[in-house]
Amino acid sequence: MYKGCPGFTRRTLIVAATLAVGLAGLSNSARAADLLESVKARGTLRIALEGTYPPFNFRDSKTGQLAGYDVDVARLVCAKLGVKPEFVTTEWSAILAGLGAGKYDVIISQVGITPKREEAFDFSQPYTYSAPQLIVRKNDTANYASLADLKGHRLGVGQGSVFEQQARAAAGVEVKSYPSAPEYLQDLAVGRIDAALNDSLMVGYLLKTSKLPIRAGAHVGETTRMGIALRKGNPNLRAALDKALADARADGSLKAASTTWFGVDVSRAP
Repeated sequence: MYKGCPGFTRRTLIVAATLAVGLAGLSNSARAADLLESVKARGTLRIALEGTYPPFNFRDSKTGQLAGYDVDVARLVCAKLGVKPEFVTTEWSAILAGLGAGKYDVIISQVGITPKREEAFDFSQPYTYSAPQLIVRKNDTANYASLADLKGHRLGVGQGSVFEQQARAAAGVEVKSYPSAPEYLQDLAVGRIDAALNDSLMVGYLLKTSKLPIRAGAHVGETTRMGIALRKGNPNLRAALDKALADARADGSLKAASTTWFGVDVSRAP
């Protein structure tokens, strides 16, 4: 007999414990697979975004409300799902960790779909296609045609972004990471860094709206796909997100959101 448990053998307890662990695992899987059901029951989809990344997601200076392409996409998706969006703003450096911890249901904030991220998270079909592009000072006469040309120079990137990963893979480049774009653009303007790397779609917007002495540099990478990130084990939610995006693409509303912010349809592969 196993001490402290009259009537049970040690083997019985081990089997019981093993079954309990297995049932707990099944319960967790069931809960994960039913996230769509929870979202429907709640009536809201909890959506994380940075909130400081124009023209994708930012606070409108006049209304104080969130605006941008990601926000429009989020509203379209929620309308297709029959729920309301519940936005949660968080710094980019912590946004994926927050998703993993269950602080929100999805991220709609230009999350690049990469093999490394796909190991930890699931993604919807892409809703944005773009390419990395350098930003340089207007008076800089250097010709940075690639990241290799920045060897021995300082390059600013968003902390935790795919651009940071790309920059750190370039030999000899001194990479400085920042919480958001305004910080590294200011450092670029005053000469603390020699160039910055960001999304080509954002570069065009920044040049149109910024008063800083900066200009567009070279495209330095292949086309990137951005999708809605969610925790693994939620096939129903993933399928619903894919259908919502497909429906929005089919009825033209996704294209309309894109042309509002960029003048072109960035929701389709070039």
